Amino acid sequence: MSNTPGRRIDVTLVAGGKYHDIDFARRELLTLLGEHEEFRVRVQPDYEDTAGIAKSSILVSYTCDVRPSEKAQTDIRSWVENGGRWVALHGTNAALTLGGPNGVDAPRCFPSWADTLGSQFVAHPPIQPYTVQVSDPNHWLVAGIESFDTDDELYLSEYANRDALHGLLHTTWQGDAKGFVEADWTNCDPTHLVMYLRDLGQGSILYNTLGHCRGHYDMAPVLDYYPRIERCSWEKPAYYELLRRSLRWARGLNE
Repeated sequence: MSNTPGRRIDVTLVAGGKYHDIDFARRELLTLLGEHEEFRVRVQPDYEDTAGIAKSSILVSYTCDVRPSEKAQTDIRSWVENGGRWVALHGTNAALTLGGPNGVDAPRCFPSWADTLGSQFVAHPPIQPYTVQVSDPNHWLVAGIESFDTDDELYLSEYANRDALHGLLHTTWQGDAKGFVEADWTNCDPTHLVMYLRDLGQGSILYNTLGHCRGHYDMAPVLDYYPRIERCSWEKPAYYELLRRSLRWARGLNE
């Protein structure tokens, strides 16, 4: 499908999952997608309607603990390999099991999904400010963006093949990811990718781990009422600039 300006561009937005204010993220992403008059956007809560995704040239995802079926994993990987562009956000690579005696677990339940995305979420330290730095200042997706502080979830991930990932943003951290089964990160590689490109066949994935958000009613059934409203990087102008550039990248532009 052509992404030339003046031609219709079909987009699928997958927004769904647990423990996040999906309504807020969906609304914000639809607003940004609406800045492109050629985009015709369909929305689904999970990855199972792969026929709909296959008709799109762009996939945007904001999910958490949405575990695609084997068929969906295979179909979406093939879609990328055949030229699809996927903007994957925040918890797209996350599977979580809450309620265990040792904290939140990150089961390795979708290895092919993690391989396609290039990473799987494992843990994060308590939400607190950290600095996001530019890894490749010459790449137009991040060129001119200054290092910025955010109070987001700092994703600690397992990488399928880190050498295959083109890092765009990173942060540095070592310590205790309190509340997670895999909590000890005191001796880990201190550099953690925040945003990267993963080429796959004729297509590519742009992953950005930022973007946590949570409202009062998003922790059910663990909690009926969560006391804080969390918007994290959604309150940072730099994050919206990154999202806008990501959508331009998805349609094949390079500036």
